[in-house]
Parts: sequence; structure tokens; C-alpha cells
Amino acid sequence: MTVRPSALDPAIASRLRRNDAGLFPAIAQQHDTGEVLMLGWMDDEALHRTLTTGRATYWSRSRGEYWVKGDTSGHQQWVRSVALDCDGDAVLVRVDQIGPACHTGTRNCFVADPLPTRVGDPGVTADAGPAR
Repeated sequence: MTVRPSALDPAIASRLRRNDAGLFPAIAQQHDTGEVLMLGWMDDEALHRTLTTGRATYWSRSRGEYWVKGDTSGHQQWVRSVALDCDGDAVLVRVDQIGPACHTGTRNCFVADPLPTRVGDPGVTADAGPAR
């Protein structure tokens, strides 16, 4: 596993579960509406920068460098809170998103290609019909 040097608090770093590249997913969510905006990747240093600057910072897998959301586009993410999930393998970054979150110009990254989905019903089981 690749873990780049970081100033992240060791107590936080010890709780993280990373992939072989030393990364973990970071889900960005609009703090006041709950809208899921995007998924990015972080390493320890990106998380450290996010926690200490108030700006969402990610690791670009394609460019191999850190990027602060909005530094180029102006579509900034101002951090409101960060939470580690129960397994330690993902973080939820609650932000105040300025402008579109997606590089395509849409508000979030999940509107462009909805998949055909059978909508589930909690009162119906797949094999037995309505639950009793």
C-alpha cells in the first residue's frame, strides 16, 4: 500500500482503511439539503488539508496530485463537517457547494446517466409476493 507522508493526526490516521494505492473514497454532500454531490478520492494528506483549511481537498488519481475543489473552476466546497464511516474506509464531507459540483457543469455528478432500476417495495418480497 502506498501511503504518502502526511501531517494527519495519527489518532485519525490509525482509524483509516485505505486501498492498495493508499486512498479512500470521500463523498461530498450538501450540508443543508443532504444532496449527494460527488465522490472523490483522498489520502491522509488530502484529509489533513480538508480538516485544517476548511476547503475540500482531493487526490487526483489521473493527475497524481492534490486538488482543492474550486481552485480552477471557482466552484468551491466549503467544509462544514467531516465524518468517518463505521468501517473507516470512507469519509463523508458535508460542504457548502458554490456552483456546480460536477466538472460537466451539473449540480451533482449523479444526474447524467440514471440506470434502469426496478423500484423496491418494503412490503413485497421478491419470491413470495406481499410480506405478511
